[in-house]
Amino acid sequence: MTSHAEMLANRLRRNRKHLGKWARREGVTCWRLYDRDIPEVAITVDDYEGALVVADVRRARHDEVLDDGWLDEVAAAVKDVTGAAEVHHKTRRRMADRQATGAQYQKLGQGGAWREVGEGGRRFLVNLSDYLDTGLFLDHRRTRALVAAEAAGKRVLNLFAYTGSFTVYAATAGAVSTLTVDMSNTYLDWAAENFRRNRMDPATNALERADVVAWLAAYRGPKFDVVVVDPPTFSNSKKMQGSFDVLRDHVALLTGVARVTTPGAGVIWFSTNHRGFRLDERALPAFARAERTHDTVPPDFGYSKPHRAWRLTAQQPAAVSRPRPGG
Repeated sequence: MTSHAEMLANRLRRNRKHLGKWARREGVTCWRLYDRDIPEVAITVDDYEGALVVADVRRARHDEVLDDGWLDEVAAAVKDVTGAAEVHHKTRRRMADRQATGAQYQKLGQGGAWREVGEGGRRFLVNLSDYLDTGLFLDHRRTRALVAAEAAGKRVLNLFAYTGSFTVYAATAGAVSTLTVDMSNTYLDWAAENFRRNRMDPATNALERADVVAWLAAYRGPKFDVVVVDPPTFSNSKKMQGSFDVLRDHVALLTGVARVTTPGAGVIWFSTNHRGFRLDERALPAFARAERTHDTVPPDFGYSKPHRAWRLTAQQPAAVSRPRPGG
């Protein structure tokens, strides 16, 4: 065993002991066992109820040859320490390279490693082999619970919804209706399967395929009480007009979201995984806002700091002062 594999094995044993206690105490069955804790061993290890996903997250350009033997060696160390019978390997490239090649949208393979897992009393379908992401972002476990805590009796909108996990939490917490919007038919079909597994009524939990930015500009229906906005860092899909960059476009996006949100009482949960993101607060004077990242990032993601999150409310428009008769 090389020094890197040995360092990884020692850290995995420690994490299984300490984080494992936390996971059992909290009833968490899908969690991050290793979060690039050691800079020289830049991988992540996610545990989906005993099946592991090992991701190489080294900063390699798309035209560089990765040392596959290195990944095989550290993955073998993971398997040796955990005793897992099912271990899947993935490579996460830099965002700029995925944008250039379109790889953020591509299917990686046909392994078909589908399985149902539980979180917070809900059931979710994940795929551990065929896509860059599994269908359930584990770092938003707490964010989903916070959204659910505000959903009872509310109309909930989930934008850039991916496989609909926020919607599942909201609907099963008592939302009167939900609308789930995403541009991908693949992910909407996946969301529909998650809805079925949680016995959600299709009549009150609608799915809509649309470019979110265009959808916000065109929407004329009833306003929503809770809105979840978890956009990609960047998207240039052929299904949309132009491109989306969260750093460049978040002010326009949130302004559009405010237009479809109940004034004064509506709540917007906004998050991003852009590492250099800064909320342009001066351009958003109509919002009361509080950053909630400390509350949303769980203990098993202590090293990577995978996202930032805010809770915003769109302010009630000021009443127009009218002169009194005879004034």
